[in-house]
Amino acid sequence: MSQQRTFSIIKPDAVKTGHAGDIIALLEKAGFKILALRMTRLTEKQAQGFYAVHREKGFFPSLVRFMTEGPIIVMALERESAIQKLREVMGATNPANAAEGTIRKSFAESIERNCIHGSDAPETAEVELRYFFSTLDLQN
Repeated sequence: MSQQRTFSIIKPDAVKTGHAGDIIALLEKAGFKILALRMTRLTEKQAQGFYAVHREKGFFPSLVRFMTEGPIIVMALERESAIQKLREVMGATNPANAAEGTIRKSFAESIERNCIHGSDAPETAEVELRYFFSTLDLQN
């Protein structure tokens, strides 16, 4: 099977509580190669743009507020079956339903403050990677 790229964000809650290093270590242990990584802070406009797919949902305003409350770490990751594997390693969106040993079970506070984002499909990964990284960033 060929290598696949995906995108992930360590969200403000995990950065604030000091779990970013733990999360990165778990990703590397799961076989992910980090192609690009950057700490940044989203503006309201950037967060609205990134999460535009959720604009009509009731949780959109609180999501934008949460994602702009502190620094985040954005990452371009690669491995075989990267998208599926990242979803497994992250665990269920609601940490109460996440399997033991997953990132969300270990570090997430709630369904809203769930410490990590990961692309859900190849098309989404491509868009999300390009939102934060240039072609030059993704060369290796």
